[in-house]
Amino acid sequence: MDDLVRTAGEREVLEAFLESHRQVVVEKLRGLSEQDARRRLVPSSTTPIGLVKHLTGVERNWFQHIVAGRPRSEIAGESAGGPGSWEISDDEKIDGIIAAFEEACAESRRIAAGLALDDAVPHPRGGEVSLRWVYVHLIREHARHDGHADILREQIDGVSGA
Repeated sequence: MDDLVRTAGEREVLEAFLESHRQVVVEKLRGLSEQDARRRLVPSSTTPIGLVKHLTGVERNWFQHIVAGRPRSEIAGESAGGPGSWEISDDEKIDGIIAAFEEACAESRRIAAGLALDDAVPHPRGGEVSLRWVYVHLIREHARHDGHADILREQIDGVSGA
């Protein structure tokens, strides 16, 4: 990824870094058993599978709800990225969680493709946010949780690194 964007334009750099972070969190979940994906190794409800489900809600919230302006009732699945986004039911499996995440990311890409970085949308806590700001915010959010996923995965089976 770095070789492709070192001299690219701002948008390409932002998109490449966000894509890289999206891939990392999924790769940290792949290869785990259903049981290991649900293991709670920290006092919070953070689990490898929960991280991916949470980031699915985050993607839906920022791109579908905030940027595209869709009512939450029209968005499939959890779309706030709040406390409920960490909860994993017994019938939810790794493959389904990854598929939902990848679909949410694909929709995020479709929404962003029609906008310029300077395009701004209303934000519920007042003011506006630009697509540029949303990209940077999502990069920060994903990077934070990629670090969590890396530590959890290392605790589970010793796998570390990107």
